[in-house]
Amino acid sequence: MTVAPVPPPQAESAPSKAGAQPFGKGFVTDAWYFVALGRDVAPASLKRYEIMGEPVLIGRTRAGQVYAMRDICPHRAAPLSAGKLVEKPGEGETVECPYHGWRFRPDGVCAAIPSLVEDQAFEANRIRVRSYPVRESQGIVFVWMASDARNPMEPDHEPPVFPGVVGGEAKLVEAMDFDSHIDHAVVGLMDPAHGPYVHQQWWWRSEHSMHEKSKAFAPTAFGWAMVRHAPSSNSRLYKILGGAPATEITFRLPGFRWEHIQVGEKQVLALTCLTPITDTKTRITQIFWSDHWVFDLAKPFLRMGVVAFLKQDGGMVNLQNEGLRYDPALIWIDDADKQAKWYQQLKREWAKSRAEDRPFANPIQPVTLRWKS
Repeated sequence: MTVAPVPPPQAESAPSKAGAQPFGKGFVTDAWYFVALGRDVAPASLKRYEIMGEPVLIGRTRAGQVYAMRDICPHRAAPLSAGKLVEKPGEGETVECPYHGWRFRPDGVCAAIPSLVEDQAFEANRIRVRSYPVRESQGIVFVWMASDARNPMEPDHEPPVFPGVVGGEAKLVEAMDFDSHIDHAVVGLMDPAHGPYVHQQWWWRSEHSMHEKSKAFAPTAFGWAMVRHAPSSNSRLYKILGGAPATEITFRLPGFRWEHIQVGEKQVLALTCLTPITDTKTRITQIFWSDHWVFDLAKPFLRMGVVAFLKQDGGMVNLQNEGLRYDPALIWIDDADKQAKWYQQLKREWAKSRAEDRPFANPIQPVTLRWKS
């Protein structure tokens, strides 16, 4: 194991000409972010979200089509999500602003300005609200956040496709907002060594049950995976699934982490989505799907565990913020912090490949990492 006595370049370096941001600042752009489950966006509904400091309206037409636009009316800045979906002759379905009734089609084009009289020539359709590419896949709504919001490119790749039983009814959903930049949230999520100290429950593990771990990792599309393996012997929670479970844990830019557990023909998928709300706030959404019979029986206890984990992680984020406000140098060690280093390498390569208009080249190589937890 090697220790870096000085802060690593990826932790403190200034933005490069390719647009890379130092750790804890900026966002991965030209990428898909989780915004909601499809079931939470009802027909004719208008829901307000904030992503990267931008207000985003997510709506669904009565015909079932999901759309996204900036949640600010260009007339007097009222939030369009406070309005309603209406249908007028010759206009189709439009979002009507609650302030003066300006109406906008789902693609953001202004369809009507009610205050105009007939002889007042004004081309309403020259006014646009910024629209965002949106996809609904496997029951999940993703929104594309472009690097140039005023002149966005069309998405050049699709949202991730998750393995297993995704797309059916989610068995469990929990979300919590952390007072953290998404970089620190991701690194905390992928950190393999904090569990025995932060998550101390009788049914999980403690510092007194620490074992040496040795896991194989490999690159994947826009990320990496801890390749399929038997769960650690001190991971008591897996034992309730019975049989001989095998699990694979994957991370993908900009903020998706999923664990796919196979127990014979039965499966569990635990998906964690990180959505940056602002520079200092990140939403963590955990979603579980399963066709394993024991999952329904264990769901009340699992919910308590998920909530406890989120609260513990959130509490540690608040403690960490006490130190981060002094902008300290951070020390990353192998192998326990290797995934944190990979995340920073992926971010830099993402920004560089976009700036140079070339395919993304994953810098991660297959390797086996060892640590205690």
